[in-house]
Parts: sequence; C-alpha cells; structure tokens
Amino acid sequence: MKRVSLLPGIWLVILGVSNVSGAIAQSRLTIRADRQEANANSGVVTAIGNVRLDYPARQLQATANQAQYFSREQRIVLTGNVVVIERGVNRIAAETITYLVTNGTFVALPLTNQQVETIYFVPDRAADTPPTQGATPAAQVKPVFKQRVSPPPPPKTGS
Repeated sequence: MKRVSLLPGIWLVILGVSNVSGAIAQSRLTIRADRQEANANSGVVTAIGNVRLDYPARQLQATANQAQYFSREQRIVLTGNVVVIERGVNRIAAETITYLVTNGTFVALPLTNQQVETIYFVPDRAADTPPTQGATPAAQVKPVFKQRVSPPPPPKTGS
C-alpha cells in the first residue's frame, strides 16, 4: 500500500467528472484540512482536522472533522460534526454524511439515540404571486347559469 502524506494545511483540488450528452464535463471540488493523505493504490484521499469542502458547481459547502474521498466511486464520506450547506440556505447536520458526487445525493446518519437535522427553504409560490388585476372577491361572485338547450315551449292558445 503506497500512501502519500500531504503537508499540514495543504488543500486538495479534485476534479469531478461527469458524462453530459456524451461529453466529459469537469468541475472543481476543493477540500481543505489540517492534514491530508492520499493512497495512490486505492484512490482514497483522507482529510483530517478542520475539514472544509467547497463544490461551486453544485452550490455545496461542508465542514467536518474528517472527510474521505473515494475517487473511483465518486463518493465523499464526511464524519464528525458534519454540516452541509446547499445553495447557500438548505442545511443538513449529522454525525456522518455520505455524498454521491455523480448523482448529487446525500445519506445522513446521526449519533446513536440522536437525529439528523435538515432545514430546507422552500419557495412559497402562492405568497410570491400577487392576485391578478380585476380579481373579484369571492363574496361578490355571481353564479353563472347554463343557457337553455331546448327551445321554449310554444305559447298556449286561448281556450
């Protein structure tokens, strides 16, 4: 097993690779930590201490005590006081979060007898949409009656 130890405080830039419409697209994923180790044989990079992850292509930032990037599987496992911020507002906090880079999914696990906390900010489209001009309040709506389909009966002749 060949292990390469990176100097303390050095950060690692990983290029995420995805296949979009037959073309290979790359985006930058940056991991910063107090110490990082890379195993060339297994393709695993381990970051230890004050880990900060930044993935601008997915508007994703995270902090943790440790991170492991499994390059062959395009998987990141964050452990220890993990906080993930997505799109600047959505937040997931857990003891362990696994992020699958290829499809952008998370699996979050808590400490024993605790829970994962997730906060999503969902746009309220109804509150953002003003009422249309000339809208009539419901109390003033008049019913619409169907038009007569059959002809009116003939007038009665005198008897």
